[in-house]
Amino acid sequence: MITKKLALTAAAAVAVSVAFAGAANAQSRDQIRAVGSSTVFPFTTAVAEAFGKSGSFKTPVVESTGTGGGFRLFCAGVGPAHPDVSNASRRIKKSEVEQCAANGVAEITELKIGFDGIVLASSKAGQHMDLTRAQLWKALAKDVPVDGKMVANPYKRWSDVDPSLPNVEIEVLGPPPTSGTRDAFNELAMEAGCHEVKEVAAIVTDAKALAQACMAIREDGAYVEAGENDNLIVQKLVANPSAFGVFGYSFLDQNKDKLQAAEINDVPPTYENISSGKYPVSRSMFVYIKNAHVGVIPGIREFVAEYTSERAMGEEGYLADKGLIALPKAERDGVRSSAVNMTPMKL
Repeated sequence: MITKKLALTAAAAVAVSVAFAGAANAQSRDQIRAVGSSTVFPFTTAVAEAFGKSGSFKTPVVESTGTGGGFRLFCAGVGPAHPDVSNASRRIKKSEVEQCAANGVAEITELKIGFDGIVLASSKAGQHMDLTRAQLWKALAKDVPVDGKMVANPYKRWSDVDPSLPNVEIEVLGPPPTSGTRDAFNELAMEAGCHEVKEVAAIVTDAKALAQACMAIREDGAYVEAGENDNLIVQKLVANPSAFGVFGYSFLDQNKDKLQAAEINDVPPTYENISSGKYPVSRSMFVYIKNAHVGVIPGIREFVAEYTSERAMGEEGYLADKGLIALPKAERDGVRSSAVNMTPMKL
């Protein structure tokens, strides 16, 4: 068994070496490349700019591709043609780890950089909203229970869902299925809200069918997939005070002069409520490093050191100014240790 493991390790090392050597003959790379989540994009961009100002290395290139799209690029292979870093607004899936491994990306370091909340925001010119997760699910679900049956969502206005809600048309701009924000919204808002509507489980008794029913979002125009550009959603909300947008707290924080956020289960999305876990639609943010590129693409180790420093991800760090909710100190210290040692993740 040990001999077999050594052989596999040696083979992987040779594959990595060959990948780099072959790609280097075509075009080598002396600049870090990061892809992934639009929510994590502002944080990684801020670190990249601070890192570039040090003068020791070129400023990394950071692309907003969505979490799922980022992992597809990251896991496609080893060598200069493939990204070094993948930003994610959810944890990497088992299937994505397997895809990485199948393409020679055998060791990945996972860095949890902080927390973020998913908000339902609107223009300050519009009406303030206070929703339960059950009401939010009823407004956006593809099928809802009516008279003991699951039927195509008939609700056109928020007041149709509940008379206490504003009498305005349901129009929500949000991320597409490739987005980690969409994944987290499905789990933390849609699925959780669905479970609060007891009739659904009584009608849909199969567990797999129930999960699908809970997370299926309507496609009749009430929910509009607005792409991975959260700044574009902000612009559209300002132009249409009746619409709502789904995105990370950081974008609300950066646009608090223009936007307001709905309360969810009577809890507003504030720094303190997200950090404490009181706000019900909050999640962790991650950055993934391709270990095979460390020491080959210049500056990766130093870039990661900057990212995990107190001046960046600490409670008073510059990422807090961008809207990142800091991890507790003990957890930050653990992340920093993993960064220094480039500790490979374990599912």
